[in-house]
Amino acid sequence: MTFSFSSCRPKSSFISSLLLFLPLLLLISSSFADLSFNFYGNSCPGAEFIVRNTVRSASTTDLSVLGKLLRLIFHDCFVQGCDGSVLIRGNGTERSDPGNASLGGFNVIESAKNVLEIVCPGIVSCADILVLAARDAVEALGGPVVAIPTGRRDGTVSVAENVRPNIIDTDFTVDKMINVFSSKGLSVQDLVVLSGAHTIGAAHCNTFNSRFKIDPRGNFELVDASLDNSYAQTLLNKCSSSIDPTATVVNNDPETSSTFDNQYYRNLQAHKGLFQTDSALMEDDRTRKIVEILANDEESFFERWTESFIKMSVIGVRVGEEGEIRRSCSFVN
Repeated sequence: MTFSFSSCRPKSSFISSLLLFLPLLLLISSSFADLSFNFYGNSCPGAEFIVRNTVRSASTTDLSVLGKLLRLIFHDCFVQGCDGSVLIRGNGTERSDPGNASLGGFNVIESAKNVLEIVCPGIVSCADILVLAARDAVEALGGPVVAIPTGRRDGTVSVAENVRPNIIDTDFTVDKMINVFSSKGLSVQDLVVLSGAHTIGAAHCNTFNSRFKIDPRGNFELVDASLDNSYAQTLLNKCSSSIDPTATVVNNDPETSSTFDNQYYRNLQAHKGLFQTDSALMEDDRTRKIVEILANDEESFFERWTESFIKMSVIGVRVGEEGEIRRSCSFVN
């Protein structure tokens, strides 16, 4: 594989970053020979700019779309690889599964695809657009600039029954999460680092409100002792004050929800992880030590995020003659 890079960083900083991730690049190069950091350099040189511009434009009217785009890549890559299958509409598809009912950002992917089909018809895959859009969402909120290898092709199969066995539920133990990540070729460090995605985005009350309750006398009762009492009370107040708690959303990060930073890990140390799966990372020696490192060093978090994000973005990719290049991201050709 031939790698090519472009960056606005100072040359010395860029070279340092390249040396840091060289082992990862060699791994990708040996396993995914049809992926390249400049795959569309000749066939559609403006592809990444078009995706980035579409993401930025969408976020000016709805900032929450950035968190939705980042979540979307997890639900795509973890189910049957990064093949854009979560984007396909229809009965019985991944997108129709109740586990994916709260996903969003589809319109941004489709908007980028529509422009690309005018400029470079039949060239850029929806799978690549999805990965690039997630990358750009992180960058738009102050996160690291990540060079992404492209050349993925779109899958043609999307089955709802594949969703539940492959995605992380909010009540999973650390062991269950490690098992899921391991099945995708991802490590314990990748689990903790990629959980840092919860530094942005929001969640519906029904995904975490089992951690506290109101007893028959109307008193607040903390069910999950790993959750800070005052934080739990704040969450309860917000969720119970809504006419429809299932429609109410709460920021994943109560401190800096509009910035991609390492605040998430400091929240975990303060017992303010929104989900049970967040709090669980502080209760296991294998994950707590990594949380502590990332909470104290944002640069380390950004470096490790870059590595883990790239690893996730190449899970089960279709390349070469596999799959297709969809004309619409919502339907197979």
